[in-house]
Amino acid sequence: MTRISASDRRAALLEAAFRVIAAQGVSAATTRAIVAEADMSLASFHYAFESRDEMMRQLIGSVVENQAVAAFASLRYGSDIRTALRDGLQAFFDVVVGDPAREQTMFELMQYSLRTPELRGLPREQYASYRNAVSGLLETAAADTGVTWLLPVDDVARIVVTITDGITLAWLADGDTAAAHRVIEVAATSLASLTRPLAGDPTLVPLRHPTSA
Repeated sequence: MTRISASDRRAALLEAAFRVIAAQGVSAATTRAIVAEADMSLASFHYAFESRDEMMRQLIGSVVENQAVAAFASLRYGSDIRTALRDGLQAFFDVVVGDPAREQTMFELMQYSLRTPELRGLPREQYASYRNAVSGLLETAAADTGVTWLLPVDDVARIVVTITDGITLAWLADGDTAAAHRVIEVAATSLASLTRPLAGDPTLVPLRHPTSA
């Protein structure tokens, strides 16, 4: 049998978990169901993850990372702040449209966790991860466009996450892509109004991934 690395094993199990949750719900995502979907042994799961809870946390982290990478890649050197915000929101929405089942899975995971006492802390961690990723994007966008935020970046990040949640849920419900684009335009304008130009010429900085050193 071909041996695979620990990281590849974890990735395969996470993808299997997404498929199980998308098809049957979080409650069906037992370790046995996940390894069966991944065509692995139960021992493989426990080799990759200390517990099912750890796997759930890594599920969240993988989605947040994917969305952050897409939004960060949308930032264009020399853009104005409104354009940067619009492009970032659009990149996020493109990820949603590209894999709606994954977004449904994330919402279901949160709802399930809220109803499960031993997982009640998971939604808080989930949204803290969202805000942390968005904060990095906001700081980079502001630096690149020569502006500063009028509110604490953490507060702006909370606003952005609230906006993206609304856009996602509305689109999952009605599939109205044109309406989502209109909301993105209004949101970008509103968020840009929470900035002011830095004194003097903008100092442009290289774009970096928020998790990079």
